[in-house]
Formats: sequence, structure tokens, C-alpha cells
Amino acid sequence: MKNNHHYVAIMAGGIGSRFWPKSRTGYPKQFLDILNTGKSLIRWTYERYAAFIPDENIYIVTSAEYKDIVKEQLPELNPDNILAEPSRKNTAPCVAYISFKLLQKDPEASLIVAPSDHMILDNENFRKITLQALDFVGHIKSLVTLGIKPTHPNTGYGYIQHDAMPVAEGIYKVKTFTEKPNIELAKTFISSGDFLWNAGIFVWKVKNVVKAFELYQPEMYELFDGEMEHFNTPGEKEAIDRIYPLCTNVSIDFAIMEKADNVYIIPSSFGWSDLGTWNSAYDNLEKDYLGNAVAGENVIVIDATKCMVSAPHDKLVVLQGLDDFIIVDTDDVLLICKKEKEQSIKEYVAEVKRNKGDKYL
Repeated sequence: MKNNHHYVAIMAGGIGSRFWPKSRTGYPKQFLDILNTGKSLIRWTYERYAAFIPDENIYIVTSAEYKDIVKEQLPELNPDNILAEPSRKNTAPCVAYISFKLLQKDPEASLIVAPSDHMILDNENFRKITLQALDFVGHIKSLVTLGIKPTHPNTGYGYIQHDAMPVAEGIYKVKTFTEKPNIELAKTFISSGDFLWNAGIFVWKVKNVVKAFELYQPEMYELFDGEMEHFNTPGEKEAIDRIYPLCTNVSIDFAIMEKADNVYIIPSSFGWSDLGTWNSAYDNLEKDYLGNAVAGENVIVIDATKCMVSAPHDKLVVLQGLDDFIIVDTDDVLLICKKEKEQSIKEYVAEVKRNKGDKYL
């Protein structure tokens, strides 16, 4: 039985620049089938939550320019549940928007905030842990985040440290947040055993996160609170158009989670990957006997090893002699890059912009 006071906001406004050139400003990675599964990442995310959240309580928060893509990919979603942000201001304004809107509509609402572009393999365990979080925030005035038990010292993720003793079964008080550490620090975190990867999935009662905005982001709170009467009315779009230019560009982690004293975490294992980079796609794709991950039906590999290859199905690509490379071919761009340099792809995109303008972005 689905609970009518349970809601989810799926954040789908990013541009996925580390998946360039497949991910473009006009059609970013959350709308792509990065892993050749037959479904886009946002489609998978929507279906994951639709299994236990009422259809009418699923919201997508995205950039205004992507609203039509969301409608096309999620045709069963009520178009009123697609919230269009007039500008990109990171995740804190996005969370404030949906939270104030729901508080006005349903003061007893509990909300899951989740990225649209992550992969989760164990949906059953994911549902169980999310419902556990919803139950906890229903009884305790708390902000809960799901933490992933780390498998290796990854420097691309944020880390969250928690107390040794649980406050309830499987739920711990958070001690510290650390943004992407260097490799030595990451190794120390892993060996200590009380650090988890920050999955960016949050659960709370809406009234409690709004209270946290009042305490820790008073300026943003005032902006949204001052327009509260317009939410869930025909005047909502104009209200948001007034609010957003005045909002600070800040993440929900930095704005609220790192400051609040009532943050809890659930250590989780449900086959999670944030699919943030081509290497994470490589990790999640099937490999041939030489360790190549190939997304494309017309690729011939000769004497190449451990490569990540993505190419259009109708294009023949013959690859010889490369070891540990990312090769991404699209209609108008070909990227060939060492896998160890993948964190520099954002810099390459900036170089393209300087030399060629926005045409290939």
C-alpha cells in the first residue's frame, strides 16, 4: 500500500559535462541510454520510485529547456509535476522549491530527493532502505541521507563520517562531511570503517527541511516563504521567475546538510553507481575477454585492451592497438582520451568552447 504523504523529487537539471561528447547541453546524460539497456537513466529512476511512491506524488525538477524531453520520456507523468527551473542554481534552490511547494500542499509530506542519473541494481533492497528512512523521519525530527559502503578509495565521491553506535537499527548520527578527498585521505577513510560515500539521496519531512532553511539559509528561506501563497496556483511560474535570480548558487550538502545538527545516515548496499564519468560506465558495462567495454553494435576491436568504447549503432568503428582509452564517437565529435585523464574532460570541453564556440557543446 503506497502512502499518500510520501513524495519524491527527482533532480534532472544537470548538463553531465563529464559524459561529453555523448552528453550535450541540449540533451544531457540523464536522458540518454548510457549503458545500452533500452531505457534512459531518468526512465530507470522514475520506474524505481513508481514501485512504491504514488504516481501523483512523483515530481521531476529540471531546467526549463528540458521540460519537453521529460514529457516525451515520461509520458505517464502529470505535466504539472514537472517543475521547470528558470536557471541553474545548484541543488539548494531546487530542494527549497519542491519543499515549499509541498509544504503548502500537504504539511505532513515526507520527501525523498534523488538524482535522476544514478544506477541502482538492487531495487528491492533500495526500496526497503528508503522506506526505513521514511519511517525514521516520520517519527524523529531529522534529515536522513543514504550512504554507500565504499568498495575502494574513490577520489571522485564525497565522504560522510558517522558515529560508531547506531541511534536505531542501521541508522547513525552523522559526524562530518568531506568533499572529494585526495587518494591518501580516501585510503584512510576506507580503513577507518566509519566513512561512507555520499550518494546524494536525501529523505526528510518537508516541514523539517523548511525549518533547516530558516535556520541555515535565512535569505533563501525569506525568498521562498515570501512567495508561498503563489505555489500550486497559476501564479507559481512568475513567483519562481522572481525568486531564482536572487538565489545563491549552492548545493544542498553545503547549504544545509553540513550545517545541521540533526543529520543521520543509513549505510547502504544496493548496487549503486553515480554514473558520473566514462570510467563508471566502463565499470558497469560487460567486457570482452580483453577487458574492453563496448556500447555500439558495429565496433570491431583488434589488439586493444581495457578500452571504453561508445559509438552509434549504424557506424562501423575499427579499433586497433589502444590500451586503457576512452573512445566516444558521435555524429559530429570524436573523443579519444586516456582513461586516467577522464577527470580532465571538463577542461577539454572548456577548450572546445574557447576554440569552437557552443556548436559542439
